[in-house]
Amino acid sequence: MAGVEVDGVEGMKGLVGKVIGPSAARSVTQADIDAFAEVSGDHQWIHVDPERAKTESPYGMTIAHGNLTLSLADSFRQQLIAASGFALGVNYGWNKVRFPAPVPVDSRIVGSAELVSFDELDGGWWQAITKFTITVEGADKPSFVGESVTRMMAPPA
Repeated sequence: MAGVEVDGVEGMKGLVGKVIGPSAARSVTQADIDAFAEVSGDHQWIHVDPERAKTESPYGMTIAHGNLTLSLADSFRQQLIAASGFALGVNYGWNKVRFPAPVPVDSRIVGSAELVSFDELDGGWWQAITKFTITVEGADKPSFVGESVTRMMAPPA
């Protein structure tokens, strides 16, 4: 696992363009997929019906929801980049979200991050755009690529 700790605006500026990772691996289980189906209401059989997926899915097994994979980016965030020296940070959204390959049940995934930009906004706010990539261990192609947009407020002077 390769992670970095930075302090404040200057620390963040120094990360722009650097790739951090990979993270430690984590498994994606059927219990994770089923719990996400309950929360999201997405009970499509390719995710929640292992018997049907064995015979009808091109993958031969269930796969994680794309949005579950997206949400797992946050499980890697703190491992990869720990930023201190800000009053607060808030999730502002996502750009360019793609799911190039599936996450099969019981696979292990790793994440990496690249700080694409870090720009000053009005009112003491800064905006970080971080490209997260999640890959199944041993796969040639990532399962998720997306740019997280985070707004961070510098502490009062």
